[in-house]
Amino acid sequence: MLPAFTVAVVSFDGISPFHLSVPCLVFGEDRSDAGVPRFETRVCSWAPGLLGTQAGFRIDVPRGLDALADAGIVVVPSWHDDLRPAPPVLLQALRDAHARGAILVGLCLGAFVLAEAGLLDGRPATTHWHLAAQFAERYPQVCLDADVLYVDDGNVLTSAGTAAGLDCCLHLMRRVCGAEVANRAARRMVVAPHRQGNQAQFIALPVRTVVQGDRLSELLEWVAGHLDEPHTLDALAERARMSRRTFTRRFREATGTTVGRWLQGQRLALAQQLLETTRRSIDHIASEAGFGSALSMRQHFAAALDTSPSAYRREFQGAAR
Repeated sequence: MLPAFTVAVVSFDGISPFHLSVPCLVFGEDRSDAGVPRFETRVCSWAPGLLGTQAGFRIDVPRGLDALADAGIVVVPSWHDDLRPAPPVLLQALRDAHARGAILVGLCLGAFVLAEAGLLDGRPATTHWHLAAQFAERYPQVCLDADVLYVDDGNVLTSAGTAAGLDCCLHLMRRVCGAEVANRAARRMVVAPHRQGNQAQFIALPVRTVVQGDRLSELLEWVAGHLDEPHTLDALAERARMSRRTFTRRFREATGTTVGRWLQGQRLALAQQLLETTRRSIDHIASEAGFGSALSMRQHFAAALDTSPSAYRREFQGAAR
């Protein structure tokens, strides 16, 4: 397995500066003062040199595809809007990186490139909803789910567009470095620390911060701090001073998911963090995260993460040493 802390980001002439910046922002910033491990991030291209962008300015990309040779994570952050074929040299470099054990990430239209390389055949994947129909027609051998933010299939991850790319990269940082590290990085970027991949792509307010006087934002912050308590839809609607119908609609607009799924995601995230950073018992963590019992937490871990709390703790602590 290649070192995960070396990240190669593939650029090209005419790339969107925003899409290129997403993995660079998550993995390329030095946040060591906040306890975030330092990643070596390399921007590269099959045609290095001065590359144009959709914003009209140029960027200097000195590295060629040799940057992929020992990278533990390889990110294709986007692709051309006309979905032109990728250069054979890039496709082969991606296949080689995959064969060496690198984690490959296709953000937004970058999923088209991974699919063209044959790396998504028979696997679940997603891409931007706007071009999902073209993706499904072009790559019927891929198990496309156009309704989710991102898909983690082990050594290959894909995401929807814009903010979902941030979610996917933060999820990967969480997987590699643990929940607390990813949360610290998210706080520095002032974005939501964890959104589950199975949330809907079309979200009216993809990144929601707490605004004074915003009842729903304040409610979400309060619930996140009281996950050990039982929460019903009616009780939350009453606390937000909204009707059940209005609250349900506003909640889905803000989070892209249901109250139940959001609560489950928050509880899982808290349990993961506590398993990584404390020696508290499984029973204690299950209670603190609001699962009620260790059995219930084990069932949720098995369904969402395909592991048990004990195995998750052993795996993370073993990797951290």
